[in-house]
Amino acid sequence: MNVLFVVLLIAFATFSRLVPHSPNFTPVISIALFAGAYLKNWLVFMVPIAALFISDCVIGFYGPLMLYVYGSITIITCLGFMGRNNVSVKKVVGLSLIGAICFFVITNFGVWILGSMYPKTPAGLIECYVAGIPFFRNTVSSTLLYSAALFGTYELALKHAIHLWDVRKA
Repeated sequence: MNVLFVVLLIAFATFSRLVPHSPNFTPVISIALFAGAYLKNWLVFMVPIAALFISDCVIGFYGPLMLYVYGSITIITCLGFMGRNNVSVKKVVGLSLIGAICFFVITNFGVWILGSMYPKTPAGLIECYVAGIPFFRNTVSSTLLYSAALFGTYELALKHAIHLWDVRKA
């Protein structure tokens, strides 16, 4: 069952990136936080990174910027560790907001440092961040929505004795 649950998480995140959607409106950040909070061993980092990699195989690779995207998701997975053994609504909302901000800051910095759209000046960096604000709104909205669904559903299942899906025992 635990393997099935992990496969379903990867499939869901992968599928969400492949179907038409608003830019940056995917569950990947929420799944990274969830993996950090609940999964163990190699699964912690494998779930969100596998979802990114599989979908990137279809969407296409985007060069050195991938390091910033994958790196931010790895950091966000580590943020999920703060939720271990102590999940609460307040903590999930806080980690979701921090995760969305982390993704925004790191990936936009990558766009600025690697690209040629913005001058390599403090003003150019600010311009890059300002241009990313519409994407940030989607990132925050999707992360809050998917985190509420993932963490909420999982915690409800645990409270109602549906322990077949308790991935913490893996």
